Amino acid sequence: MGSVLRLRMVLTQSFNGAGDTWTPTWINLGCFWLWEIPLAYLLAAHAGLGPRGVALAVTIAFSTVAVVSALSSDADAGKLRRV
Repeated sequence: MGSVLRLRMVLTQSFNGAGDTWTPTWINLGCFWLWEIPLAYLLAAHAGLGPRGVALAVTIAFSTVAVVSALSSDADAGKLRRV
């Protein structure tokens, strides 16, 4: 989990460093609010996993942010942005 957390942090902060603050905002909004919270509810309440389901949803959401950030990054996009 630690390496996924570090990867997520580096990828999302690279957008901010390039002057793009909207991309990580939308990624976080989608992955945490629209994915993690409903998934945590479903795993905890309906799948009967309780707190383990919530922990699993957090792990899945952080991994999803890392993957979506990696897929959303464009190496040349920072060159076009004016800071």
